[in-house]
Amino acid sequence: MTTTQTSLVHDLGTLAHRLSHPARTPCVCEPPQVLADRPDGTVVRSGAIVAKAHAADTDREALTARIALAAAPQLAGILLPPLTAPEPAAPTARPVTLWPLGAPVDPTDPGAAPWAEAADLLARLHRTEPPFPLPPMRGPAKAARAVARMRAALRGDAITSPRDAAVEPGDATAPPRDPAVLSVLAGWRSLPAWARGEAPAPGPRADALCHGDLHLGQLVRHPAPDGPWLLIDMDDAGVGDPAWDLGRPAAWYAAGLLAPEDWSTFLDAYRAAGGPAVPADGDPWPALDVPARALTVQTAAVALAKCAAEQRDPDDHEQLMIESCARIATLPPELATGPAS
Repeated sequence: MTTTQTSLVHDLGTLAHRLSHPARTPCVCEPPQVLADRPDGTVVRSGAIVAKAHAADTDREALTARIALAAAPQLAGILLPPLTAPEPAAPTARPVTLWPLGAPVDPTDPGAAPWAEAADLLARLHRTEPPFPLPPMRGPAKAARAVARMRAALRGDAITSPRDAAVEPGDATAPPRDPAVLSVLAGWRSLPAWARGEAPAPGPRADALCHGDLHLGQLVRHPAPDGPWLLIDMDDAGVGDPAWDLGRPAAWYAAGLLAPEDWSTFLDAYRAAGGPAVPADGDPWPALDVPARALTVQTAAVALAKCAAEQRDPDDHEQLMIESCARIATLPPELATGPAS
C-alpha cells in the first residue's frame, strides 16, 4: 500500500471513528478495518460505521443525487440509507460518504444466499417512481470500463476512456491476439450501442429506477446481524432498463455458475413481486439476453485484466465466463435469445 493510500485509509478510519464513538467516552474500539481498497472505492469500518472514499473521477453532482436517493423515504426498506457526516465531511480529495454497518452475505455458505430476497428488493426498486431527476444508471458505462481495463492491463498502459474499448484488434494499439481476448472483444462488439454505454437505453422501460451493479455483495442485513436485507452501493444507480439488474444472475446461470434452482428462485421471486423487467410468465430471455451478454463480457474482461496483472491463468469460474463470450461471438444477434448465449 502506498503512502498516499495509507493516509487515505487512516483518514477514513478517523472519520468513521468520530461518528461511531462519542469524544468523552472511554475508547475500547478495535483499529479500523479495511473492507475494500480498489481504485473505484476504498471502504473502511470503525465500530458500527463504514466510511467510503469514492473514485477520484466521480461525478460529484451525480453522486449527490444517488446518495439522496438512498435517503429518500420512498426507498425505505429497499436501500440502506446513508449517515450524516460530521464536519469536515471529506478529509480527502475523493468524495466520502458514511454508512451504518450491515451484515453481508456469508461467502462460506452459498446455500444460504438470499436470492429470493434480492429479487424482491429489485422488483420493489424497479416499481418505485424516481422521486427526483436522476442520472442514467451506470451499468453499461461500467461494462465499457471493464473492457478498457482489460486492454490497459494487456497493453501495460493507462486507459481512462471507455471509448478505447472500441479499438479494433487489428489496430496498432490493440492487445495481443490471444483467443480469449479476441472472444471477449467479439462479444463486446456484438452488443447494441446502448449496452456499451454509447447511447441511451431504448424502449418504454428505459426510465426505470435501477441499482446498476447487482450482485450478492450488494446486500446487507441492517440492523446487523439479523435485520432485513437491504441493497447497498449507490455508485451506479440511476434510471435505465431494469433488465440490467437481472443481467448478472442471468449471465451466471447461462454460464453454469448459478444452479438452475437458484435461478428459478430468483426469477420466480422477482415475478411474484411484480418486477417489470421481464414478462409475468413465459420466456424471460428476450428481455434479459442483451444485459446477460453485456455482464458476461464485463465479467470476462475484468477476469482477464486481473490475470494479466497477477501473471496467472484464469481459474475455472473465470474460464467459464470467457468461454461464454466465445459462444456469444458465434451467434447472430437474432439467435442469441436463450441461455446458451
